[in-house]
Amino acid sequence: MLLLEYALIFIGAAIPWFEIGLVIPLGILGGLSPFWVVLVAFVGNLVTVLPICASFDRVKAWLKRRREQKGKPAKEPSSRRDRGKRIWNKYGLPGLALLGPVLTGIHIAAFIAMSLGAQKYSAMIWMTVSLGLWAVIFGVGTVFGLDFIT
Repeated sequence: MLLLEYALIFIGAAIPWFEIGLVIPLGILGGLSPFWVVLVAFVGNLVTVLPICASFDRVKAWLKRRREQKGKPAKEPSSRRDRGKRIWNKYGLPGLALLGPVLTGIHIAAFIAMSLGAQKYSAMIWMTVSLGLWAVIFGVGTVFGLDFIT
């Protein structure tokens, strides 16, 4: 049963919009080990973000070919992309990576970074650092928040 609970943490962290900000507090509040919750959530989120960075160029080329074949115009930028671009212009890749998990979600931040021309290895490193930092912040924050309440 315990393995199933950690598997759910892993899967939850891998799903965009759930990610580590929701999954870590829920896992810790559910009575699981804070260390393992943070580690499993970090890995679960990371295994879905790194492929975004690694395969972005191929996916972008495929989408462009597909759009051209169907004769569709390019899509209008979204408000999340606009917010990401403002962060990018002000703080660059490190700022977008570090602020992304709380402002847009790490998946969207990775996509925005790649679409704005970030090099894939730099983006992968910064997204990994950001996820690690935020996972620890959410884990420690939840543990100390529980200690404060009790």
